[in-house]
Order: sequence, then structure tokens, then C-alpha cells
Amino acid sequence: MLFPENLKYTADHEWACMDGDLVKVGITDFAQRELGDIVFVDISTLHETLEKEQIFGSIDAVKTVSELFMPLSGTIIEINESLNYAPEAVNQDPYGTGWMIKIKPLDPCDIDNLMDAAAYEALVV
Repeated sequence: MLFPENLKYTADHEWACMDGDLVKVGITDFAQRELGDIVFVDISTLHETLEKEQIFGSIDAVKTVSELFMPLSGTIIEINESLNYAPEAVNQDPYGTGWMIKIKPLDPCDIDNLMDAAAYEALVV
């Protein structure tokens, strides 16, 4: 499993990283492995302001459906529309083309409160 050091992590298995003044969010390599083959990503919260840990969407795998949680409070500015046509990108490249949303954080410093790679790896291994 991959645990990129430049990312921050949540106990709900989302990753986050600063992308200019926005925060890019997706699910971790661990999460996509646990879910199995992803067949649909449902995110209908574009332009909504949500609190940390609120549900921003769901992800459907062959065997299960899992909710997606905000890693920090903010407004969803962009959704990765390519996942509508190629949800398997989450399995193939969860930290790259499989990203899910971009958030305008209410407080950019909140990202510092998330786990670093070592803490997340200790949680899941």
C-alpha cells in the first residue's frame, strides 16, 4: 500500500492536500483496496459548504456502498467529473487521476490537524 508523505489523512480513509488555495480530496489506497472494484462515484454537493466529517458523497463498489466524509470544513468548488465515465480511476490511481473533490477550506490551517503518512500507516497496518 502507498502512503504518500505529502498528503494528510483521516481516520475515515480520505486523503487531502493543498492545491493552491484549495484542498484536493480523495480516498486512500487502503480504502480502495478494501472496497474492491469501484463502479460508481456519486457526489452531488458541488458549491455546498459542509462541516468536517459531514457526508459529501458516496462510492459504490461491486460488493458495497460507502459514504465519503469531508476531511475539513469548507465549500466544494470542483468535482472530478471524469469519475462519471471512469470510476475505476479510483482503483488505478487513488492519489492522482482518482481524486474526488476540491474544497475551499473555511480555515486552511485545519489541514494541519489531519494525520501525517506515518500516523495513518500505523492506523491501518
